[in-house]
Amino acid sequence: MKLFTTDDIHTIEQQTLSREAITTATLVERVGEGAASEIATRWRPSKRTIVFAGPGNNGADALATAIQLIDRGFNPSVYLFNIGGANIKPDCRRLRDRFRLDYPAADFHEITSTFNTPEISSTDLVIDGLFGSGLREPLSGGFMALVRYINESGATVVSIDIPSGMFSEWNYRSQARNTIHATLTLAVQFPRISFFFAENAPLIGQWKVLDIGLSHEAIEAHKSNFHLIEETEIKTLLKPRQPFCSKADFGSACLVAGRFGMAGAAILACSGALRSGAGKVTLFAPQCAYQIAQTSVPEAMFESDDHKLMLSDIRLDHPYTGIGIGPGIGTSETTVNAVEAFLKKSTKPLVIDADALNCIAARPQLLNHIPMLSVLTPHTGEFDRLFGEHTSAEARLIKALEVSRHYNLLILLKGHHTALVRPDGKVYFNSSGSPAMATPGAGDVLTGVLTSFIAQGYKPEVSAIIAAYIHGVAGQMAASVNGDYGVTAGDIAAHIGRAIMLIMQQPRQSFV
Repeated sequence: MKLFTTDDIHTIEQQTLSREAITTATLVERVGEGAASEIATRWRPSKRTIVFAGPGNNGADALATAIQLIDRGFNPSVYLFNIGGANIKPDCRRLRDRFRLDYPAADFHEITSTFNTPEISSTDLVIDGLFGSGLREPLSGGFMALVRYINESGATVVSIDIPSGMFSEWNYRSQARNTIHATLTLAVQFPRISFFFAENAPLIGQWKVLDIGLSHEAIEAHKSNFHLIEETEIKTLLKPRQPFCSKADFGSACLVAGRFGMAGAAILACSGALRSGAGKVTLFAPQCAYQIAQTSVPEAMFESDDHKLMLSDIRLDHPYTGIGIGPGIGTSETTVNAVEAFLKKSTKPLVIDADALNCIAARPQLLNHIPMLSVLTPHTGEFDRLFGEHTSAEARLIKALEVSRHYNLLILLKGHHTALVRPDGKVYFNSSGSPAMATPGAGDVLTGVLTSFIAQGYKPEVSAIIAAYIHGVAGQMAASVNGDYGVTAGDIAAHIGRAIMLIMQQPRQSFV
């Protein structure tokens, strides 16, 4: 699914109006119908409901929603802000006039000067239509005070389009306390880019998209640098296996991983690679991992470093088609030297994770020696060690875009919505996953899966998208068995194959 900026959406809306020969009033009515329908399925008409409508298009959406709620038996108190008496947009004015004409008994208030804030309690339902995605400056003055009051009330809040005070893309200028804290956000037609940053989650609450029927042709024709990856897209990327295939058709993956006390990371990475279909999997590790690997993942072959306890000289004896490095290797001086020497002689894209990233952070000049289109897979801490401290997920994404372009690397920023950042400026947010995946070793499994798909011949950027999505589905499946608290990384690895099967939904073959 494409994700669009506010300006993009405005363009698509205008093209829809032109193609379908309709007016903005039709789109506003569609928003009102969709929002009211969603609200009515969640709350009873007897719940005290307060609607705050701003003077712009978002206010029109809120008024349309209020009318639809009245028709469904609700009795909302409606407050339309029109400070000065002549500042509201045409759709807002039309709906105000409709309230006066068709709903004379409604509890409707048009605020043109001073405003006595109604009492709001934690048992109330507030519909937020003050400012939508068209907001250009942070809230101030009376609107800022109203937003803070709504937040402090503890009321259930439904924001139409986007919580008031928030911007659709970048929010470095806004403050959380000056932004509505929604319980539910009803995004119009598309989720907004800002929905995918962790720091905004408390402001957005649960979100759901209201499809208002914008032109599919306009959407398809409009380019975007931001995408949300969904199952249908992954299914088209995965290649079905043919009846006469052999393991030689699916590449040879090598995981450079492990040290004394951290062989488990190596095992998890190998398990991820094996479960995701690599034709051959080899673990390159210190000698201490030999017995553990041969008993834990007997399907994987083993190449040994000369050192018993840690990596000291990464010499690979075979031409692997996919190589992942980092899980559990540590950051001793000996290992950092080995990673440096390995990177300087590598020519094909690598998967670089965990301690390999930390080794590079210790010697930042190594970023210049990473093969082009290698995939770096940092979590928050690893990213900040590499590229400096950042205070938000938004700031990390902006920095990742800069770094990816400069070094011609792919960066897979791990998180609830893992984001693949490409050198061409495109960003792909992952939609699968579960809180259960916040468990030690989950990233090691992802490294194995990603290395496996590169080994099988998928391009690195495609492999990263596929691996992140499958990894997330496997985590969801594991959580359905073991719950959010009980999932281990081994459980995720064990469900990788089932996740792929679920996505591809291939019918079983008869063995008659």
